[in-house]
Amino acid sequence: MPEPPRSPADRPIRFGYPSSPRTAREILAAAGWGEDRAVLAPYDLTDPFSALRRDELDVLVVKFGIQEPDLVTSEVLHFESRAVVVGARHPLAGRDAVSIEEVAAYDAFDRPGDFPAYLWDELVPHRTPQGRPIRRRHRVDDIAEMMAVVVQSDAVHLSVASLADLAPPAIRVVPVPDLPPVPVRLAWYRHRELPGHVAEFVAAAVPAQPAAPAGGA
Repeated sequence: MPEPPRSPADRPIRFGYPSSPRTAREILAAAGWGEDRAVLAPYDLTDPFSALRRDELDVLVVKFGIQEPDLVTSEVLHFESRAVVVGARHPLAGRDAVSIEEVAAYDAFDRPGDFPAYLWDELVPHRTPQGRPIRRRHRVDDIAEMMAVVVQSDAVHLSVASLADLAPPAIRVVPVPDLPPVPVRLAWYRHRELPGHVAEFVAAAVPAQPAAPAGGA
């Protein structure tokens, strides 16, 4: 006999994330929601908001400040440290931390597909704080392709610390402390009412006051 359909309140949240699921899991835990109440799904980096717009996901983890008129974003939940992805034999691989000025000596990656240019400029800036150009030479469609290029060359990818969760033994993820940490928010579609269980999750996940970077006011 088939199971009866779930009521809306019992349905899991369709929760999208950009690379590692670590941040999504941390948000669930902070909201007091078990992972059994969510379906975690990586979203397509070549078109990161399309699944939300097509109603294939309820809510996304987003980083930096998105500028999409049809999407709503929450207050900042927390911040994530910056890092650079390099091959294990790269000159920077054995370091405890590196400066963005050192990273600029190596070829970096351009944005994948239709990833918004303004967001990529936040992730991989055109220039360092001291004015050195960051050469965005390589172009791939996903994390696995990026890591394959990094392993086979001196290419570097500026990213966030949680990418270490996906790194195979041939990859190192090295902190870049002189880049500011990345604000993390939730996002959902403006022109569709949130189902009750999703609205309940958002209310539980979003702090009354936005988070501040470590050491900030």
